[in-house]
Amino acid sequence: MKYVFFFLLASVMLVEPLHAQDSKQDSKDSGKIMITIFLKHDQDMNLTELQQQLQENGFWKTFPPDEIEIISWYVVMGVGQIVIVKLPPSKLRELNLAIENGAWGAFNTDFYATYDYMPIWKEMKEKYK
Repeated sequence: MKYVFFFLLASVMLVEPLHAQDSKQDSKDSGKIMITIFLKHDQDMNLTELQQQLQENGFWKTFPPDEIEIISWYVVMGVGQIVIVKLPPSKLRELNLAIENGAWGAFNTDFYATYDYMPIWKEMKEKYK
């Protein structure tokens, strides 16, 4: 099961939108970091209950906070949702608070520092053809 989880994570990371795969960083993105957020569904709640909890928490009004860009958002059956965001490091606390205040009760959460491997993968693939 552990290997399936990591395979799913790798698969999600490799199918990011094309704009995130560009190896040339825009000057506006300079210094930004990426974070992967796992929103694992509370298995004791159905979809209606999850949506109600998110609504009560104000999740849709507060997430994402200003200056935090959503790069991708996937639903992974059996896991939950995986959201990749890009942000200035100074906004990390705001991101954490938006999840704590908005998602808790509906999801268990994990955060992971993330980087775009696609340019490296392409380079390696070309190098070892």
